[in-house]
Amino acid sequence: MSAAPPAPVQSGRILPAQAGLRADVVVVGTGAGGAMAARELARRGLDVIALEEGGYRTPRDFNQREDEMLALLFAERGARATADLAIHVLQGRGVGGSTVHNTNLCKRMPDAILEQWALEGGSPRELAPLYQATERDLDVAPMDWQALNPNNDRFRVGVSKLGYRGGFLAHNRRNCVGSGFCELGCSFNAKQNALKLLVPQAAAAGARIFSDVRAERITTAAGRASGVEATVLSPDGRPAGRLQVTARAVVLGASATGSAALVLRSGLPDPHQRAGRNLHLHPGVALAGVFDDEITGWKGIPQSYECTEFLDFSPGSGRRVWILPAFAHPIGLASALPGFGADHMRSMRLYRRIAVVAAMVHDETAGRVSLDDAGRMRLEYRLGEPDAAQLAVGLREGARILLAAGARRVLVPYLRPLEITSEAKLDQIDERGAHPHDIPMTAVHPMSTLPMGHDPAASVVDARGQHHQVRGLWVCDGSLFPTSIGVPPQISIYTFARRSAGFVADSLGTG
Repeated sequence: MSAAPPAPVQSGRILPAQAGLRADVVVVGTGAGGAMAARELARRGLDVIALEEGGYRTPRDFNQREDEMLALLFAERGARATADLAIHVLQGRGVGGSTVHNTNLCKRMPDAILEQWALEGGSPRELAPLYQATERDLDVAPMDWQALNPNNDRFRVGVSKLGYRGGFLAHNRRNCVGSGFCELGCSFNAKQNALKLLVPQAAAAGARIFSDVRAERITTAAGRASGVEATVLSPDGRPAGRLQVTARAVVLGASATGSAALVLRSGLPDPHQRAGRNLHLHPGVALAGVFDDEITGWKGIPQSYECTEFLDFSPGSGRRVWILPAFAHPIGLASALPGFGADHMRSMRLYRRIAVVAAMVHDETAGRVSLDDAGRMRLEYRLGEPDAAQLAVGLREGARILLAAGARRVLVPYLRPLEITSEAKLDQIDERGAHPHDIPMTAVHPMSTLPMGHDPAASVVDARGQHHQVRGLWVCDGSLFPTSIGVPPQISIYTFARRSAGFVADSLGTG
């Protein structure tokens, strides 16, 4: 009987309590950006070490229990939020990052956004081959009629009846059984993501990948990045050892929050005080429609259809809301439905007949990642009125779509809940609006905190992803994006990481 192949990831706890390692490149983070960068660099013959703060989990660990999976797979056990607690921010923590829990949506960055950025080598035409290669790697394919569960199909019906612009989304999944538990990690290993594909491929190319290691500081020498100081974490998250990685280049793929916090904690030169600023989140709101027949929205492939009627990337269009189906597992829905005691029980008994719609804003609000006195990360973000107005449009039109699809009533989870039973009552949403603390808001797409650009006074890294002031320090995650992009960033993060990895390899003399 042959021995099982070695795991592609080792825990940092196997290292001595005070360890030192050397490599050509150290990559911080193993999500879409970090895993892609590690693979590409290792395949070019570079000695790569990748560090991941969270643990290494496989489909055997994904038991589809909300209470356990939120704590296991999400940053801050699923409780991360903006400093004012107005927006719940869901981010992955572990090998594979947010690709482990996302719903597999893959949308390229709109051409209008890329043209707005006007980056050298970053036009839609120049990026198209990189997107194609990424989509091929990850088995990205459009959904079709067979992928529509009842929740998504009712949404499609409503969009069609209203004559709104809509269509099928593309996903990166293979041999999906439609269990509906994508957001808790795929027990059936159908996600074609960083955890399943890129991390093992990076390891096969020679990368050394360590979980349970938190990067604390980027080290520099003579104006260049020289490595990373890190802490090895025990199973309960306490310090269990120290690790010093010395490298010729440092690549940050720890997300727009984690990478920015690491840059700030490292005290790197920042003459224009740009690091951590410009935070965009794509805040979203949700509402529920109650139907006469069963929806069982927790089953099947989630989010396979979209409405883009109110999303236009033309400058000054005034349409910045993306609307799509959503659904919550029992605990998530219970926390959002209105009422207490017997009233709440009655709402939960409608669970099988509920369809959910979400609206996400292509936000202009610019927040900030900062550090508190203890060096802990803070997300400072106060939703601006223009963005709140766009979310109100999303609520109103999401309710209209549900009614058009046959919902008997629509539940809007304001602090004082609102029930809509006809189109004639939609103006009540216009009157209430969508304001922080009056309706639950969630964000899953932080970006733009270490933006790229030609002008060091307005950006942190150059158009290739290298830090303006620190040579050899590169960024390969959503931090790079100068603005909100208005669509799920997953496929763009993979693609820009592929692009940046080529520049890193070239800078180190590897073709």
